Amino acid sequence: MRVLLTGHQGYLGTVMAPVLAAAGHEVVGLDAGLFADCVLGPSPVDPPGHRVDLRDVTAEHVAGVDAVIHLAALSNDPLGSLAPELTYDINHHASVRLARLARDAGVRRFLYASTCSVYGAAGSSDLVTEDAPLRPVTPYAESKVRVEDDLHALSDGDFSPVFMRNATAFGHSPRLRADIVLNNLVGHALLSGEVLVLSDGTPWRPLVHAADIARAFTAALTATREAVHDRAFNIGSETNNVTVAEIAEQVAEAVSGSKVVITGETGADPRSYRVDFSRFRAAVPGFDCEWTVKQGALELADAYRKHGLTREDFEQRFTRLAVLRAASDAGAVDDTLRWRR
Repeated sequence: MRVLLTGHQGYLGTVMAPVLAAAGHEVVGLDAGLFADCVLGPSPVDPPGHRVDLRDVTAEHVAGVDAVIHLAALSNDPLGSLAPELTYDINHHASVRLARLARDAGVRRFLYASTCSVYGAAGSSDLVTEDAPLRPVTPYAESKVRVEDDLHALSDGDFSPVFMRNATAFGHSPRLRADIVLNNLVGHALLSGEVLVLSDGTPWRPLVHAADIARAFTAALTATREAVHDRAFNIGSETNNVTVAEIAEQVAEAVSGSKVVITGETGADPRSYRVDFSRFRAAVPGFDCEWTVKQGALELADAYRKHGLTREDFEQRFTRLAVLRAASDAGAVDDTLRWRR
């Protein structure tokens, strides 16, 4: 299968591309390259691809493609809150435009990287299924809900959108992100000796390793149409439904000599939800997540030590908001996050 992978030079895309290739798929990448240099360790070998802003995609980019895996987005809550209009422009409008182009080009399957944060303030400790009310509390999560709605309207007998609601990602990637919870806490533990939690530690977070996300998308590519057509799936494992305080304790166990410090300075986070992941396991028999939070913390600590993670890299090069601010300050991108060169 010839697969267009958007965001192939991002945190998840860099992990996913070789998994797709190993499964026998021909991978073509598409990425603006904003985070292509966020590399920890040896530079990854990317698939052939297009260096293009998602807002500038044309019919040529989807010609001859059997399926699209759409990861590219402004990818976390602080960034979305900083520039909500760009979040909607890129994450929502450009994503729907890509889907229309893909459908018109004869692409049959469109796997969309949504998020469990669409459940937002779930308001209960019960496990949340895909049929639960959506309560997004950030522009990032709201943009995901809007795309799901619009892709549903595009679905037909030939075009199958699939909504992959990923839990919060963790784990090592050659293109690192340090601004997601487990990756961040492991970095703080190694660099300062403290597992620093700014909230009160009580919110629930479902976590999933980047490699398990890659495996799930690869499985969804070849699942039967009846199993996945126009359906939403939570991607993760019930084992990894944990509170932020529990994540911190697992990090302290993985990083010898570190201690948990819960400051509570940001108060209680309204984003709290425990998630049921059984629908995807039922739709794709044989699939299950392989990574636990503890294993991920150990993997990250080993990678950080091996590749010499520094505080400057941790706070600047591997934090999405800092990368974009630095590019803007240097005049490399304009105020719409388009490259000037």
